[in-house]
Amino acid sequence: MDISIHSSFLPHDDPDAALAFYRDVLGFEVRDDAGYDGMRWIRVGPPNQPGTSVVLQPPAADPGVTDDERRVIAEMMAKGTYAGINLATTDLDGLFERLQAADAEIVQEPIEQPYGVRDCAVRDPAGNLIRIQEVPSA
Repeated sequence: MDISIHSSFLPHDDPDAALAFYRDVLGFEVRDDAGYDGMRWIRVGPPNQPGTSVVLQPPAADPGVTDDERRVIAEMMAKGTYAGINLATTDLDGLFERLQAADAEIVQEPIEQPYGVRDCAVRDPAGNLIRIQEVPSA
């Protein structure tokens, strides 16, 4: 069986801020930017991985989500506990410098973890936790 990760979804509460972060700071390419009924879905991804995308979506856009659930989602996003993603790079220090220069919200500076990886953590403009692990270059 051949299976791969095609898309992962993260919420955004400001599409322009999300686009600036993922495109301008992380260097992802914009693959699609679609609007519907006053909402935007933005598909981005690493230029060297055309088959893998992150879809930045309006939170709780599903019509089956109740107003109470929307409130909880907004509260969790504000706290940074609603969603997250793990990324990897061969140049953690260089990427961390870019994140600092862009005034990204730093959660953890690069550190050697006791479980054997070196990583850092930041939050995107919507509060999503992004952990970035250093991997050896190929």
